Amino acid sequence: MSGPGERLSHVAADGSVRMVDVGAKPQSRRRAVARATVRMAPATAARLRELPKGDALAAAQLAGIMAAKRTSELIPLCHTLPLTAVDVRLTVTESTVEIEASAETVAQTGVEMEALVAASTAALTIYDMAKAVDKAMTVTDVTLVEKHKEPAT
Repeated sequence: MSGPGERLSHVAADGSVRMVDVGAKPQSRRRAVARATVRMAPATAARLRELPKGDALAAAQLAGIMAAKRTSELIPLCHTLPLTAVDVRLTVTESTVEIEASAETVAQTGVEMEALVAASTAALTIYDMAKAVDKAMTVTDVTLVEKHKEPAT
């Protein structure tokens, strides 16, 4: 949330929304990491690779990668970015799947939304694939945990 006197970059002076012009910015190497959690019954966590719809973990990993690549189609004011890497890692505990998604690019704007979309989509894929066996699942804690920017080489 912005404070008094701060201007939102996606809001024009007349109050309309706009895509930010990053054309004059230099390219830099950028990386962002996001996380999400899917909470479930221990019995569900134990069978995520053998659900009626198939292997939820493999599907979620692929869905997260694919979603990151399509972020600008989902979030209206995001720039289309040339992603150089996307990684989605899933860790199963007794009653959760912890998802960590990272995205990288060399561009004029960051990849935070790509990492967040990857983590969210992976979580939603697990939810979709396991909802028939666990009606009490929840998707929680979708958050950006880090972002880095360094000069392009």
